[in-house]
Amino acid sequence: MAAALELDRVTKTYGAMRAVDGVSLSIAPGERVALIGASGSGKSTLIRVASGLSLADRGAGQGIVRSFGVSVQEEGRLSREVRRARRHIGLVFQQFALVGRLSVLTNVLVGALGRMSVLRGTLGLFNEDERRTAYAALAEVGIAAHAAKKARQLSGGQQQRVAIARALVQGAKLVLADEPIASLDPKSAKRVMDTLVTMSRDHGIALVVSLHQVDYATAYFDRVVAMNAGRVVFDGPASKITAAFLTELYGASAEELILPSQFTAPAAPNAELVSAS
Repeated sequence: MAAALELDRVTKTYGAMRAVDGVSLSIAPGERVALIGASGSGKSTLIRVASGLSLADRGAGQGIVRSFGVSVQEEGRLSREVRRARRHIGLVFQQFALVGRLSVLTNVLVGALGRMSVLRGTLGLFNEDERRTAYAALAEVGIAAHAAKKARQLSGGQQQRVAIARALVQGAKLVLADEPIASLDPKSAKRVMDTLVTMSRDHGIALVVSLHQVDYATAYFDRVVAMNAGRVVFDGPASKITAAFLTELYGASAEELILPSQFTAPAAPNAELVSAS
């Protein structure tokens, strides 16, 4: 079976800054992966490129992004297949990406637009099956009681669960979540992470979540990909991620990722670091 997400020699520069530097990565169907790194490491840029929201740098045979065998972009250009690829790629953002004045139910129904005609989608003519699916998704994430409320009336954690329900209605086979708990309190953050992981497990959805909080990465994921200065510097089991190892990867910047009680002095060099070459 084709990979849920495949990146091949992806580079993205902004002026003189190389935000992503030659990254190749493969995520299997149903796999759950945490993407970690200090500020400016390239996590968010990588997710934007993986979804086709940002174009990789141009270069022959480079910047290739595929999802389940369908091309998203290649050599700095969106593929002709990108709309088909995006139908099964769900996105969850730090700032929720909801329309605050619309109802919770309508925000979730937006996930069905990819399967609707342009006319029905433009007019918001959702049928009963689509509405039942949306209610079921809201029930699954625990907020069906708020379906009629405007999205802006919900708390941050509730809004993030609306975004997850939208991905369920979309029928996503891959969900890319960019810092989904960065602006949430600890209780809401745990509820959102529980919801994401349960969704992935119950529906066989591949899940890639960028996280600033390493304790969540190690608690919820078996595989961790660590980035630094745009490069993948570690790709392996979450059990390897310790305070000492993070200090080895990031130096003083590791303090951003480690809870104060976990922070320790730098450890000796580790042979498992990914070569920068």
